[in-house]
Amino acid sequence: MLYFAKWKIILVVAVSALGILLAMPNLFSEATLEKLPTWLPHKQINLGLDLRGGSHLLVEVDTDAVIKERLETLKDDARQTLREGRIGYTGLRIHNRALNLRIRKPEQFDEALGRIKKLAAPVQTSLFSGLPGGDDITISTGEGRVITVALTQQAIDQLIRSSVEQSIEVLRRRIDELGTTEPTIQRQGKDRILVQVPGLDNPERLKAIIGKTAKLTFRLVDLSTSPEQALASRPPPGSEIMYSDDPTPVPYVIRKRVMVAGESLVDSQPGFDQRTNEPIVTFRFDSAGAKRFGKVTQANVGRPFAIILDHKVISAPVIREAILGGTGQISGGFTVEQANDLSILLRAGALPAPLSFLEERTVGPGLGADSVAAGEIAAVIGMIAVVVYILISYGLFGVFANLALAVNLALILGILSLLQATLTLPGIAGIVLTIGMAVDANVLIFERIREESALGKTPMAAITAGYSRALGTILDANITTFIAAVILFQMGSGPVRGFAVTLAIGILTSVFTAFTLTRLFVSIWVRTRRPTEIQL
Repeated sequence: MLYFAKWKIILVVAVSALGILLAMPNLFSEATLEKLPTWLPHKQINLGLDLRGGSHLLVEVDTDAVIKERLETLKDDARQTLREGRIGYTGLRIHNRALNLRIRKPEQFDEALGRIKKLAAPVQTSLFSGLPGGDDITISTGEGRVITVALTQQAIDQLIRSSVEQSIEVLRRRIDELGTTEPTIQRQGKDRILVQVPGLDNPERLKAIIGKTAKLTFRLVDLSTSPEQALASRPPPGSEIMYSDDPTPVPYVIRKRVMVAGESLVDSQPGFDQRTNEPIVTFRFDSAGAKRFGKVTQANVGRPFAIILDHKVISAPVIREAILGGTGQISGGFTVEQANDLSILLRAGALPAPLSFLEERTVGPGLGADSVAAGEIAAVIGMIAVVVYILISYGLFGVFANLALAVNLALILGILSLLQATLTLPGIAGIVLTIGMAVDANVLIFERIREESALGKTPMAAITAGYSRALGTILDANITTFIAAVILFQMGSGPVRGFAVTLAIGILTSVFTAFTLTRLFVSIWVRTRRPTEIQL
């Protein structure tokens, strides 16, 4: 038990030295780290929102818009399938979260009902749920050959779930483009998303980036009537009135048919117009989108082509010539920051539904500095108390335990830096708790050695028996605590996860330093001093 092969000694020393080396960057400022050689570690622990300051937002996905969009799709599908069958209908509309229509001829009712039933699609369920998916719609009939199509509750739940998951991914891409580190974006409840961005001192810009649905479409401007005439009476069939996104909105008559959708975009970058030097946004389509864009511009040379973002006309340039390369640019009197933000929105993709802000908090860096200072004081007080107690209780063996405790703390900080984990205030609490727990294994071992020595065993035999017989208890205690930390991480969120991460890392490093590093110190002492008795 006390014998260490040379390769084991080298491995223990290397692990301890590496942990100290990885923890060292946290002692220096960023300016100092930039002056150090590149081969040295430069990663520091990321501070969470409560320590570094930043923005906290709670948003809600508009579930009504998600359901309405699905019903609109069903409406278009129903219209198309009935027209293909030359079936007359009337009153096709969405009312009370359901699609209603009436078949004109009685002899066509059964055929119409059969065609509409074919619009049903199976609901995707979890692989491990064991529950049948079923269809996503229910169809009922009423007097006067009325057919009602409604979404099932399973379909609604699936729509909401997929919309929230898709929204999280889109928000993550958008926030990552801002250059922030370690944002927290996670689901809260059924239809809410928590967004925390440490270090971002401009919450209004964050809200602007998050709040836009960013649905981009390219449509033709209707020249058959002027906006004034359309406002005075009504727009022509197949057209609608939209306004520009200017301080004084300008009306446009826009064709409803989408010529090219934003889903075909593969890239978008901010830039400057070579002629006017004003900020612009360039974009590039995929092969299918480029082909459609080329056909539309080729067939409509001389006509204005509206670029619409979230039902607002960004610009409506006249098509001078066919654009066959699949690239283009958007200009609209942008500032540099607006052009950059718009390119971020287009690159990240559109949200599946609008978001509404339920809660907004801005945490100042001063509060975080106070928390860090309080955490440092608590850690220092805890460390001093533990060191003094161990020294008084176990003498020289206490010195070994305290050296291992210092290495343990360095290993925790080094691993957190290497993983680029986010340290929160509960995470500091986890470290402080780990300092107290770090000597538990040493106490078990030393007390066992004391008992074995009292039975009259030689120092070598007492130490060997103490380590071997305490191992099972140490593993049992730490494994159960580690399981609790894993459950906290899986079931918890935000600060709870931060506590679980530091606790789990502290458990692993504590077992290593207490049972391996301390044993190495004791082994070296026994083999060099050859003690005849142990004073514990």
